[in-house]
Amino acid sequence: MEAERLVGVSRRALAQSRGTPDIIAEAWQAQALAQAIGSRLAADGPKELRGEARGLSEIGGRSSGSLDHPAARAGVARAAQLSGLADPRVTLTGLVALLGEVGMALVGVACETDEQGLYWQCMEAIDAADESMDRVHGMLRRLDEHERERQQDLERGRGRDGPYGVHGATGPYGAAGEGSGVGGTAGTTAAGRGRARLRE
Repeated sequence: MEAERLVGVSRRALAQSRGTPDIIAEAWQAQALAQAIGSRLAADGPKELRGEARGLSEIGGRSSGSLDHPAARAGVARAAQLSGLADPRVTLTGLVALLGEVGMALVGVACETDEQGLYWQCMEAIDAADESMDRVHGMLRRLDEHERERQQDLERGRGRDGPYGVHGATGPYGAAGEGSGVGGTAGTTAAGRGRARLRE
């Protein structure tokens, strides 16, 4: 399943969660998905994203293991269905939204539970979700920077070409088409010689 679609499936499943076991299970799923997306980008993604992507993969691996809960232990990672990542920007934008929603859901669980063990698991998972979000925001910034640099290169290229093409207004034979018979003052063509005689 494509990464963007998997993120959407996870967001819907989290929104439909009822009770602590479901929320814990979906938080685990989200971190497993973050790990898988990070691994895929680190291996095959744009070069400017690979360092942050490796960090995201490592965080996802640590945090998914921190949720020691029956729902998480018994779960099969939805991320195992990941088959491709067509648009990194769209996927990362959805992932950062998912991680933010996971963090908020875990805050609710931590506030309501009387179990010290579950409370501290939630706190650790919240920290991991925040750290993962920082990595994803970093990747989105790098994509923005790369796009700005690409646009600047295109604009510089157009500036060098000028409005008349690669050689600009000067033409391939010199300033103002000098010697081309079109805009030269004397030129070597018959038209150029004729204009020169008329001025004599």
